[in-house]
Amino acid sequence: MSTAAPAPLLSVSGLTKSHTTDAGRVRAVRGVDLEVRRGEFVAVTGTSGAGKSTLLHLLAGLERPDSGTIALDGVRVDRLGEARWAILRRRRIGVVFQFFNLVSTLTVADNIEMPALLAGRGARESRAAVRELLAELGLEDRADRLPGDLSGGEQQRVALARALVNEPDLLLADEPTGSLDSRGTREVVRLLSSLHRRGRTIVLVTHDARVASSAERVISFSDGRIIDDTRMSDDFGDGAHGVVAGPVEPAE
Repeated sequence: MSTAAPAPLLSVSGLTKSHTTDAGRVRAVRGVDLEVRRGEFVAVTGTSGAGKSTLLHLLAGLERPDSGTIALDGVRVDRLGEARWAILRRRRIGVVFQFFNLVSTLTVADNIEMPALLAGRGARESRAAVRELLAELGLEDRADRLPGDLSGGEQQRVALARALVNEPDLLLADEPTGSLDSRGTREVVRLLSSLHRRGRTIVLVTHDARVASSAERVISFSDGRIIDDTRMSDDFGDGAHGVVAGPVEPAE
């Protein structure tokens, strides 16, 4: 007797989104159907303007779809208002952006702790979670630094820690290596691969095929549509597969 497959963590059906530009209406997402199961690492890749970032923003509740449905653990979320989406992002969906979006006047530790406090966690519990993440991501000696004192790779690690502090079910990353040099890119790719090996569910948007190769599943996006959905083998090339889980070594 066969065992039924587990229900998807994220389920999208018939998703559409258009934007108004000087040239008129542009259809950025055109009827996308997508399922992501718990523990999967999915990369969405395509050229600039393909609509992949718009798709991620829809999944994060940062934009509203024109039509279609988005469900998290079987519960529709596409109809939520902004206040409910904000709570969902604090508690269940972590989001990482290309340009870090750290608060420049707060220390590394305070940047990471802020979402925990906003989610209503106590100060002692929040600080314990921050200490654990600082150690896990190799940032212990950066705790009292300001973001401007860090390298790009280190800032993105702080942004990842901030997104993870509330133990979200889903991590969404929008071009997280887009503003990094090659070393910073390698740091972040290794970290994402390590997080996946520890059971994190990740949806990554990237235009970089080598970054995409760190995922176990690669979706090619073009003109607002999914044109290919491929599961990668664990021994793919010399990408991030096979990276040993553990703290990322700090930049020199």
